[in-house]
Amino acid sequence: MTAAAQTLGPLPEWNLADLYASPEDPKFAGDMKRGEELARAFAEKYRGRLASLSGEDLAAALKDYEALSDLLGRIGSYAQLYYVGDTTDSQRGKFYGDVSAKLTEISTLLLFFELELNRIDDAALEQAMKVPALAHYRPWIENLRMEKPYQLDDKLEELFLEKSQTSSSAFNRLFDETMAGLRFEVDGEMLSLEPTLNLMQSPDEAKRRKGSEALAKTFGANIKLFTLITNTLAKDKDISDRWRGFKDISDARHLSNRVEPEVVAALVESVRRNYAQISHRYYRMKAKWLGKDKLMHWDRNAPLPAEDTREVPWADAQEMVLSAYGQFAPEMASIAKDFFDKRWIDAPSRPGKAPGAFAHPTVPSAHPYVLLNYLGKTRDVMTLAHELGHGVHQVLAAKQGALMASTPLTLAETASVFGEMLTFQAMLAKTTDPAKRKILLASKVEDMINTVVRQIAFYTFERKVHEARKAGELTPEQINAIWMEVQHESLGDAIAFGPGYETFWTYIPHFIHSPFYVYAYAFGDCLVNSLYARYRESEQGFQDKYFEMLKAGGTKHHSDLLRPFGLDAADPQFWDKGLSVISGMIDELERM
Repeated sequence: MTAAAQTLGPLPEWNLADLYASPEDPKFAGDMKRGEELARAFAEKYRGRLASLSGEDLAAALKDYEALSDLLGRIGSYAQLYYVGDTTDSQRGKFYGDVSAKLTEISTLLLFFELELNRIDDAALEQAMKVPALAHYRPWIENLRMEKPYQLDDKLEELFLEKSQTSSSAFNRLFDETMAGLRFEVDGEMLSLEPTLNLMQSPDEAKRRKGSEALAKTFGANIKLFTLITNTLAKDKDISDRWRGFKDISDARHLSNRVEPEVVAALVESVRRNYAQISHRYYRMKAKWLGKDKLMHWDRNAPLPAEDTREVPWADAQEMVLSAYGQFAPEMASIAKDFFDKRWIDAPSRPGKAPGAFAHPTVPSAHPYVLLNYLGKTRDVMTLAHELGHGVHQVLAAKQGALMASTPLTLAETASVFGEMLTFQAMLAKTTDPAKRKILLASKVEDMINTVVRQIAFYTFERKVHEARKAGELTPEQINAIWMEVQHESLGDAIAFGPGYETFWTYIPHFIHSPFYVYAYAFGDCLVNSLYARYRESEQGFQDKYFEMLKAGGTKHHSDLLRPFGLDAADPQFWDKGLSVISGMIDELERM
């Protein structure tokens, strides 16, 4: 047993058998065959006929389409979850690639349905929706019709879908497998990404520096490949946006998030306006605590001198999160407990395993799974609380069905950040020692800066890179320069950036997998600050309204979901109120 295993206790590995027993499971091959047969039959039955269908027949078609989405989603979810367990395993990579290719082929058969549905005349469709069975799908239909202005003809859509296997999807996979295969040398030991990043939170400055220098050395050695991936994906997106008619580089993301560009612009402007009051001020204070004039970049997430850096055993982390959830609502803790009891979590950090953390909703007929790389840090406990928040949300929203369970990214981060806030507040309530309270408060401020300030800086970086790419291919030096510009602006003059830090943009997976995703974190954090303030003002009835919001899945706009709480994200003052919570915590730290 390793020292980490002795300290942390047994760490769960997920049981994917709830989806399929193995890649060789006959049920997997059977479902794939059945999915293709059903898709061919569906296309034969409905292609070219949607406009002539009655409301009842259109509802029946949508019900069949939803069932197919669930079946194919189950297959795709299993392939992805099996693959991320070890992205360096060539057999897993082949399995994932083959399954993805087959699902793309099947999806091409179904592509006509949404395109044709969008071509039905508005008045005719409205008339058809007087049928209750079709009206049930109104939120999904209305969301789909928002895509109508950016829809291409059927053949072009087919080409875009099929070519994605050798363009964006291929470069996503290249990034994943490269990053999982990288090794970082620290004191003669070859580490994967997660343990190396973990060194940056060590109480030992020498270890933090060594971790940072190892990261910089390996990122630098691979900078040309990551630059090629970034250039290719930015150009691929530019081509798609141009053909579809999106005017701004992030308009497609705003549309998929069902959030107005001006709301995001107000959020970004508010955060950037508050850099000095939040991150700059905090890091100046932290530098003094650590006895420095300036923090080196590897000191940014360093623990405070008196901080308890003992590793948190897995059983303790479980109890902390479930207890905090239970204090808020027993039902929330009950749902979260299933993740532990039924092995829906994969917690250990293993060579080849995908870095980071996520909650995968899979499909409504199954259940979500959570991936972590648990190393026992307090931040890892918060990550557990975060991902379980997603998991609870996904379980509750599943009742909306395969077409309407999915929540736009902006609101998808609400439950996760709220779960973190509940866990933090529960820990804070138990802390009476002023020194420990200060450390806990500082830790939360750092997490919020990472969630709000850092993510808006990431969004700014992405915008600058994608805009610059329009003028031609970018060199590593150009991308590095953009990275350093936004880091200086967002983190302030209390942090000095050592050699090699200019390459640290290379490992952020969101830039690759989900361009412009990152503002959703800041959206969620500021929103949760306001939500939690409402909860503290009046707990009565809050839980019921909160659960109704989560159960809605993707059926309501953010304005409708927030109205019961008296909140409005379109109000220019809304974001400043959320940011004032972070600023207020820094005020309290200054008073200490």
